[in-house]
Amino acid sequence: MATEDWQATNRALWEERVAVHLAPGGYDLAALRAGSGALDPLVEAVLGEVAGLRVLHLQCHIGHETLALAQRGAAVVGLDFSAAAVAAARGLAEELGLAARFVEADLYAAPTAIPEPASFDQVLVTWGALPWLPDIRGWARIVAWFLKPGGRLVLAEQHPAALVFDDAAGTADRPGWLVPYFEAAPVVLEATEDYANPAANLTATRETTWMHPLSAVIGALIDAGLRLERFEEHPRIPWRMFRGLTRDAEGLWAWPDRPWLPLGYTLVCAKG
Repeated sequence: MATEDWQATNRALWEERVAVHLAPGGYDLAALRAGSGALDPLVEAVLGEVAGLRVLHLQCHIGHETLALAQRGAAVVGLDFSAAAVAAARGLAEELGLAARFVEADLYAAPTAIPEPASFDQVLVTWGALPWLPDIRGWARIVAWFLKPGGRLVLAEQHPAALVFDDAAGTADRPGWLVPYFEAAPVVLEATEDYANPAANLTATRETTWMHPLSAVIGALIDAGLRLERFEEHPRIPWRMFRGLTRDAEGLWAWPDRPWLPLGYTLVCAKG
């Protein structure tokens, strides 16, 4: 079960990873610094044209994807609960000379931190965001609250079917069972490796996450007043989620022989 300090331990985990992701072996920011920042191919396939749009990136971490959109002419706002991540994002924006706003706040406090209802053309949520949230219906209501009529949510996320498995419970080339797909209780683990740099020496390792089946995510968005426009499952993902995955020509990680189970999904919803 989750302890009362799950928010503090999760925040400590992400605070520590900011330095890891900015250091050599972490995130590759070369293209962003060269003025040609891009998101991964799965997100790019559903993102659409952003020039002239007002975009809110929830759980933006160090803001590298947020700033890639600013380079394309979007007016961007990024939100994250980590002070270190927000500071890093602001530093990158200043370094690159990009107009971007970054706000430090918990996701569920976003409407108070950014009191601008129905003011964004797009809300962006990318990779590894939803499992950290206990209340998926509350998240969906917040997304809808921020979107203008006709505005779009673009979501790219780990597939919950893949989150059933874990390397530690499996073999050298196949993960094993970790948690039931419909698990309602918090999932508390010790994260011994960083997903971007497995060689990093971590001290904040306790993580508390939640399983959100696809039906829960899509149902929450529909109930919040959004209309599903596009949904796709993917046998590839932008990071090495399991050690048995291999990198393909586009830089994504996939099963080496057959697409055994989906690793990610993308969806687009519109308001109204």
